[in-house]
Amino acid sequence: MTDRPAPDLADDLSLALAIASDADLVSLERFRAQDLIVETKPDATPVTDADRAVERLIRDRIEASRPGDRVLGEEFGGEASREGRLWIVDPIDGTKNFLRGVPIWGTMIALAIDGEPVVGVVSAPALHRRWWGARGLGAWAEETGRGTGASPARLAVSGVAELADASVSHGSLQMFDGAGRLDELIALSRRVWRTRSYGDVWQYMLLAEGSLDAVIEFDLKPHDLAAHLPIIREAGGRVTSLDDEPAPWSPSVVATNGRIHDAVAAMFRRDTGANGSTGDTSSTGDTADPAGRPAADAADPVRPGTTA
Repeated sequence: MTDRPAPDLADDLSLALAIASDADLVSLERFRAQDLIVETKPDATPVTDADRAVERLIRDRIEASRPGDRVLGEEFGGEASREGRLWIVDPIDGTKNFLRGVPIWGTMIALAIDGEPVVGVVSAPALHRRWWGARGLGAWAEETGRGTGASPARLAVSGVAELADASVSHGSLQMFDGAGRLDELIALSRRVWRTRSYGDVWQYMLLAEGSLDAVIEFDLKPHDLAAHLPIIREAGGRVTSLDDEPAPWSPSVVATNGRIHDAVAAMFRRDTGANGSTGDTSSTGDTADPAGRPAADAADPVRPGTTA
């Protein structure tokens, strides 16, 4: 029996898109359900029966289609290995929104190869929106669930080049307070055009679409960020951390359109000291095109059931 050939990224992206479509059916059926089961995990965060059902579906599909790959998921764990092929899954990012009936939540599916996220799919069915990207294949978005039949749209970050003109989204005030960075956030708010906390999955996709110019968060895990990275980078943006660990392995993230990245990161950078922080670090492929264009030149998007 011969080994099956290794899939290329277009095949992996097509698989992730198909899985996301099926996952949306499961999550939407439980959204605003009167009998939704909500429990509290040991880390004091909530989990619903929908979170677990979606992750089981994703794991089953990956195991069937990519039996040699590993999976790291929010609800059922796994080894956070930076070697080989690792699927990183957040079944419902924004569980607190989900259980309160707020439509800003989504399923995130990423593939990392040797620690670098190279495929990302983010699906927000309650917003009727899906985004995806893969290294060298561009970043794309489409409307879902409305039968529009519109073609996917290519994503590109904004061309905003000055902090004074920038629209910035950030994590909760409690998040920044807990990280000891509330003063820096207030200082940033005084220098930019606008700050809001759009939160969770949506803010990163608004960045990739060019509607926001920067996102800053702390207290993250790999599943909170991995799927965003290929999309933002392929849209021409930049993503780094504020410590020695590259995204998505760091608990901190600065994601921008690239043009204002250094200025935003500088507002939160601290010299090496008691907290061990050494400034922002970037991974290969993090430099945005100086004209704000997408980093890749893909003629056609990958869609469910197809390959590029």
